[in-house]
Amino acid sequence: MTPADRSHQDEARGRDAGAGAGARTAGDGAGEPAGRPRGPVDSSRVPRYAGPATFARLPRIDEVGGTADVAVVGVPFDSGVSYRPGARFGGNAIREASRLLRPYNPAQDASPFALAQVADAGDIAANPFNINEAVETVEAAADGILATGARMMTLGGDHTIALPLLRAVARRHGPVALLHFDAHLDTWDTYFGAEYTHGTPFRRAVEEGVLDTSALSHVGIRGPLYGRKDLDDDEKMGFGIVTSADVMRRGVDEVAQQLRERIGDRPLYISIDIDVLDPAHAPGTGTPEAGGLTSRELLEILRGLADCRLVSADLVEVAPAYDHAEITSVAASHTAYELTTIMARQIAAARG
Repeated sequence: MTPADRSHQDEARGRDAGAGAGARTAGDGAGEPAGRPRGPVDSSRVPRYAGPATFARLPRIDEVGGTADVAVVGVPFDSGVSYRPGARFGGNAIREASRLLRPYNPAQDASPFALAQVADAGDIAANPFNINEAVETVEAAADGILATGARMMTLGGDHTIALPLLRAVARRHGPVALLHFDAHLDTWDTYFGAEYTHGTPFRRAVEEGVLDTSALSHVGIRGPLYGRKDLDDDEKMGFGIVTSADVMRRGVDEVAQQLRERIGDRPLYISIDIDVLDPAHAPGTGTPEAGGLTSRELLEILRGLADCRLVSADLVEVAPAYDHAEITSVAASHTAYELTTIMARQIAAARG
């Protein structure tokens, strides 16, 4: 047996051990059913830096029968950016940083990978030279994943991809509440005459009727705008705004409470642009703005939304070429972990 063969064999053993370890952490013990979720590779058997970089070292979706309760999927696409490119490499950077995630989440008192089958579904390959075709490709692929009953945790890519994802989610759930974490509104009309860009997805989503306009919120908005009309148009679409300064002055608990009240029991989609974080916490992004949230504030707000009916989510605009010591990718991986935990807990609760 070659060293490579031994490595692959050890990894497979570690993955099996990881599934059992994750389930035991959840309190199910040795008497678990044979169909328990398959968890991440056991880091006590295989070092974290070894083997393929799936999200949180979870199994690939083909290793769990082709379906999952939560599918983590990448969209390496950044042809819709208006400033610095590079977010096409964001999904894999997040996967690499997620090697350090562990199977028990103490902040939510849950072992998400034991509560539901979470798997890495790989990437949606979108045409980088044709934005309209790319949008159609992402929408069709999301339709296919959601049709299996899975929820999606999508790793971008730029924010253009939020529109096709919302279209697919709305086909399954009807118009959804939207919670949008970002430095920017992303409700502009066009750039250079183009309707589909990373600054326009939520205007298009409102126009197409895929959002519940009684429950739309931006969080973390800051920085200069083109004019007052930007805010006026945004308000007409139904968005409420919590600025980064609001979070600082009012605190995360009050902000989370306000958001919960606005969302109610509606199906919720969360879209997070990593530039919602201050460049001190997320330098690796295409359009950084000073004065943003801390990574702690973002994570705590998300934890405060754990009881909202989260049907899918995306995390976009990680551009690793501008990152330092994986600061941005680490923050993004933990953010995706919190969102995945929320979905896994809700899936387990629905099953009783």
